[in-house]
Amino acid sequence: MFPNSILGRPPFTPNHQQHNNFFTLSPSLYSHQQLIDAQFNFQNTDLSRAVSLQQLTYGNVSPVQTSTSPLFRGRKRLNDEKNLPLDGKRQRFHSPHQEPTIVNHLVPLSGERRYSMPPLFHTHYVPDIVRGVPPFREIPFLEPREITLPEAKDKLSQQILELFEACQQQVSDLKKKELCRTELQREIQLIFPQSRLFLVGSSLNGFGTRSSDGDLCLVVKEEPVNQKTEARHILTLVHKHFCTRLSGYIERPQLIRAKVPIVKFRDKVSCVEFDLNVNNIVGIRNTFLLRTYAYLENRVRPLVLVIKKWASHHEINDASRGTLSSYSLVLMVLHYLQTLPEPILPSIQKIYPESFSPAIQLHLVHQAPCNVPPYLSKNESNLGDLLLGFLKYYATEFDWNSQMISVREAKAIPRPDGIEWRNKYICVEEPFDGTNTARAVHEKQKFDMIKDQFLKSWHRLKNKRDLNSILPLRTAVLKR
Repeated sequence: MFPNSILGRPPFTPNHQQHNNFFTLSPSLYSHQQLIDAQFNFQNTDLSRAVSLQQLTYGNVSPVQTSTSPLFRGRKRLNDEKNLPLDGKRQRFHSPHQEPTIVNHLVPLSGERRYSMPPLFHTHYVPDIVRGVPPFREIPFLEPREITLPEAKDKLSQQILELFEACQQQVSDLKKKELCRTELQREIQLIFPQSRLFLVGSSLNGFGTRSSDGDLCLVVKEEPVNQKTEARHILTLVHKHFCTRLSGYIERPQLIRAKVPIVKFRDKVSCVEFDLNVNNIVGIRNTFLLRTYAYLENRVRPLVLVIKKWASHHEINDASRGTLSSYSLVLMVLHYLQTLPEPILPSIQKIYPESFSPAIQLHLVHQAPCNVPPYLSKNESNLGDLLLGFLKYYATEFDWNSQMISVREAKAIPRPDGIEWRNKYICVEEPFDGTNTARAVHEKQKFDMIKDQFLKSWHRLKNKRDLNSILPLRTAVLKR
């Protein structure tokens, strides 16, 4: 008999199927607000430098449609919005000490609208910022799809499944993050009317936990932006807007001037920590690639979650401290499952190149997971054996010195000879742009610590066949 469940529930039985609902989500989840009406012209210190905006088109899509009745008039809520049912409202993002947004009363020319943009963008950035973002689309919230989790026929597999059930992100957690994204998008459009805000990363890729932070990507155009100049200037304005208008609802907004700058903040309503970047387009694409892998085979998500918890417990899951990012860890798990003698996962980029092409327009990226059916593997290994195999693979089999992990190719490939790959201890290929997602591991001491933990954990788990020997379950569940 198995010991009492770590969750206080009866243990799993071989014939008891566990189910988990998930939503096929899009960047616009529930529904997008319509674009802020084009009548808004924002005043700054130099009203003489107004920028003329043309109607945007995107491929064969018609120009951006603007509403005939604005969502806002100054700071007042429209009567229609006041009459919404109470359970459909969320407290609005307006600080009691906010600075009002001032409408620029320049008379628009016939057939076009005029905006005066923030001074930072007068000289270099205005033409790029205001073009190239596709029009907003109403994408329906799709019905939940039922996923049957694998059976737990042994103690170790049972522990992994129970940990997964206790810690996986709930639909209610995701709704809180999406509600915050919707409100923030509406606020940011007061500064950049054509922008879009995407929820990305673990919150949406299927590998989130109850404690996962929210990652947001602000898209101002579909071309790359200079992260040292453009992105920092954009985030400076967003940070100021958060501090002045939203201080009652956003806590501790910080502008982090890193290689990829971000604004960090905490939403007081949902109590979720967020990181907001600008135009990290590849992050949107890989979110939906990983989401496809997450639901391709029912052993993938429980295995990824326990490995992330294990790595975090042993302090090898923090890129800011020179160890592995969660993204790199997920790619390492997928790679392992692709390289088994009887693979559990294929390369979906090879099988469905048209669905995961880097050239796909952003407003279509969310459709990719819907086009890929579940993968039927002949490999019947249980979760416990797969966890042991993962630890053994990276402890004794993978050649760190000469090989690179490639989920795109579904195999280990020779390291490239480029400068980015030289003197790097761990090489994990980003599936879309080919960069090294594990470049943060740049000290030999940290690399040795990571390898040592793989080896020690493999030996312990092989001898004990008890997850507590490498990851205290009670502590892991409490942290969620």
